[in-house]
Amino acid sequence: MTTVSIEVEVASTYPVETVFKVFNKFHDIAPKVSPQAFKSIEILEGDGGVGTIRLFTFGDDIPFTSGKFKQDVIDASNFTYNYTFFEGDNLMGILDSINHHVKIVPSAEGGCVFKQTVIYNCKGDEKPPVDVLNFEKELYEKTYKAMEAYAAAHPEVYN
Repeated sequence: MTTVSIEVEVASTYPVETVFKVFNKFHDIAPKVSPQAFKSIEILEGDGGVGTIRLFTFGDDIPFTSGKFKQDVIDASNFTYNYTFFEGDNLMGILDSINHHVKIVPSAEGGCVFKQTVIYNCKGDEKPPVDVLNFEKELYEKTYKAMEAYAAAHPEVYN
């Protein structure tokens, strides 16, 4: 099995605890701040914790309609969050799954760095096109920044 990965890193002036708290609300915030990318994110099974299965319905700016993912890890003590897309047209017919590994690390300046590794697990030798990988990396960066701006506008909830 072939794999391809992308790395996303976004620096933040916010403390690691705040960014982790905001990212854990991705399902609520992303459709508000980026409806052109995320039409809705709903729970199909579970209580929101590890093992929960969610359905992403993508917006008009995304070349896919939907994808299902399972929450693999939520570790508040280590500020990590992992999930796996296992079904949907976002797998492009060539992927078995897409693993997302998020780690938020403190920075020396008092803020933090949001780090996300996305691993595309290919069924065979065919890989996602470079333009799709670049589009997705840019989408993750833009979505993170929009979520951070949303949290800044709602300090009563996220600080």
